[in-house]
Amino acid sequence: MTETSLAPTRRRRGLSITLIVIGVTVLGTVAMGTIWAASVASKFDSGTEKIDKAFPDESSRPAEPTGAAAGAQNILLLGSDTRGEVDDIDDLEGQRSDTMMIVHVPADRQNVTVMSIMRDTWVDIPGHGSAKINAALSYGGVPLAVQTVESLTGSRIDHVAIIDFEGFKGLTDALGGVDVSNPIAFESSQKPGLVFDEGFIHLNGEDGLVFTRERYAFDDGDYQRVRNQQLYLRAIINRFLSSETLTNPARIGESIGAIAPFLTVDRELTSGYAGGLGLELREVRGDDITFFTLPTSGTGTSDDGQSIVVLDGARLPEVQAAFARGTLDEFAAKVLAESAAG
Repeated sequence: MTETSLAPTRRRRGLSITLIVIGVTVLGTVAMGTIWAASVASKFDSGTEKIDKAFPDESSRPAEPTGAAAGAQNILLLGSDTRGEVDDIDDLEGQRSDTMMIVHVPADRQNVTVMSIMRDTWVDIPGHGSAKINAALSYGGVPLAVQTVESLTGSRIDHVAIIDFEGFKGLTDALGGVDVSNPIAFESSQKPGLVFDEGFIHLNGEDGLVFTRERYAFDDGDYQRVRNQQLYLRAIINRFLSSETLTNPARIGESIGAIAPFLTVDRELTSGYAGGLGLELREVRGDDITFFTLPTSGTGTSDDGQSIVVLDGARLPEVQAAFARGTLDEFAAKVLAESAAG
């Protein structure tokens, strides 16, 4: 990892941190008094960079959800591999998103479902034809990335957050490291000699980045990389939800201080929003958060010779219906059960 151009442009590449972390953090400050809560909120609002234009024209967007889905929230998480090449976050054309997830919070706030989208998934990008979904950011910046995801899911995106790996590393260290249940032992291709054993492992920020970036060590490449990203995010969430963190004002403040400078959000994603969401999710625990990946049909080759991930077109209507009905958690459970059954 090079150490050039961290300031003033701040690299935006790699993994996205779920907004639940932010919400839980702000929620945790409420019990510690309004002065401390205000301090953390100020640190978040002043430290994060804002996206002036995050959404496409209203005429191109899905309708507001109705029925059981009314009041649900969809937060798009992007990791951009700009590597410090962009001065203005509103001008990301030419850059590709390395990681993409949708955090779905249902209207009843009883659970959270996080859906990963493989970065090489071959989709229709409005105005540009078929391409890998991570090209949307390159073709038209954040608004086109949002429009592409909305077209894919048939549902509106309410907020957008982008993070770079440096913030991810700092947050992990501020939490004192995290414990991950690693399903597959492997040696890093980036740092030969660094071996991640099977089973529970404790990772600091530096090793966590290596863990979540690896794909060459696995037979199915990016598929396992995405699974490892999900495992790592779950570990961070569990660490935040632990009493050890929520009763430690210094750790909460340090965590927000570590993540905020590397987080870019739409202008409506403020500490007030995050805190309100955190309060609504106060009964949610780690077991109530489900991670899954948008179903695909494996890998293939595009007509122009690109290596791609093929979307499972037969399952896409189910995905869209689950978003529309507010039952994404049920669909995720079904997908995971099918995967476990082989």
